Amino acid sequence: MQASLFTAIMKSTLNQLERYIVDNFNIPQNNFATAQLVTAGKDKYGEHRGLGISAISFKVTPADSSGLLIIENTFQAKGGPARHLHYNQDEWFYVTKGEFLFEVGQEKLRMNPGDSLLAPRNVPHVWAYAGDDVGSILISFMPAGKMESFFREVTKANAMPPQDPALWRAHEMELLGPPLAV
Repeated sequence: MQASLFTAIMKSTLNQLERYIVDNFNIPQNNFATAQLVTAGKDKYGEHRGLGISAISFKVTPADSSGLLIIENTFQAKGGPARHLHYNQDEWFYVTKGEFLFEVGQEKLRMNPGDSLLAPRNVPHVWAYAGDDVGSILISFMPAGKMESFFREVTKANAMPPQDPALWRAHEMELLGPPLAV
């Protein structure tokens, strides 16, 4: 995808997400003093954060835990995180490349580029990349809570997050089961 097309899609997607959040959660809009550009394939801080089969890039980070966190998760192989739920965060997904499988509550979904999904707080969910080439998905957390801290911690090992219930609880989540088999 050309960089200018990707940038236009990202701006539109972020504007839609911000409008949804402002309209539905009674949370004030972020008031940044300057534009916050993060170019394609880059992390806001210029850091590499590996998860073994994938890598994440911070795209939007909040000033505090009540703000919005958006990451890009790029996959080189099939797989995904363990089944879990967030106590305080709604999680929104937007597929940019490849095919992903999701289970949110009792619903089983297959998502492709351009598809989006909201996984509400306190609803069990699990997802995995199921494609054969590179896959990419944007994920937002609102409010951010302790998610930025979670990703900073788990990417130190360059592996998918460990199935350690205490680690997940410390970051306002509940570990509920293994990853999806793909």
